[in-house]
Amino acid sequence: MSTRTVIVTGGGTGIGRAIAAAFAAAAERVVILGRRGHVLEQTAAELSGQTHGAIAWRACDVGAPDHVREFVEWFRTQVSDTVDVLVNNAGGSVPIGPNAGLEQAAAHARQMLDANLIGTYLMTHGLRPYFRRPGARIINISSIAAFRGGGDMYSAAKAGVVGLTYALALELGPEGITANAVAPGLVLDTEFFGDRMTDERRRRTVAQTPLARAGHPADVVAAVRYLASPEASFVTGEVLHVNGGWLFGR
Repeated sequence: MSTRTVIVTGGGTGIGRAIAAAFAAAAERVVILGRRGHVLEQTAAELSGQTHGAIAWRACDVGAPDHVREFVEWFRTQVSDTVDVLVNNAGGSVPIGPNAGLEQAAAHARQMLDANLIGTYLMTHGLRPYFRRPGARIINISSIAAFRGGGDMYSAAKAGVVGLTYALALELGPEGITANAVAPGLVLDTEFFGDRMTDERRRRTVAQTPLARAGHPADVVAAVRYLASPEASFVTGEVLHVNGGWLFGR
């Protein structure tokens, strides 16, 4: 393949960083986004020293229309007028107690939707005119929670990502663009769980996993790289489960 332009949201840490590093290692041109500019700057500097690919970064809250609009204009004028691969990885979950008031619950719901679903939609919508036709790949990061629950509005948002993926595959397929999702299970070595991943919770989850181990960012990277590869050119509208068998595909 010739050098492609790859955008990874939430690319400063964890799974997003690992995805960006893999594309950069293949000499692709990579743009990472996130809300924390100092983290992105450090990640871009470190990856630039380790790979042959070009790394650019831009602070952007993908759930905010103005931020996405500014990013798209910057990307179009400063980086490229063509997107080959968009990895919508940005997201996250914060807990809310069962005794929260309705106003707090509503704010929590909007936060989860903005971070995990609306951001995926806005980035795809904003960049839609610039996808390579044919050949562009949209890869959305969902979650095992979309299929087994957990985290209430986080689960709902990630289930929405799956529905959006199906819709995009149907709409953009005739233009030669594929849209797929990856649904990770327990993946360690990220900031996702914070201090919520206790040793006991990890042991309990691993005990429920047929492969008897937790996942790592490299496991998700492999799935993303496949969906972005020529070998997946006839794969669209699919959810690739990466969970060690904790939940079988459905």
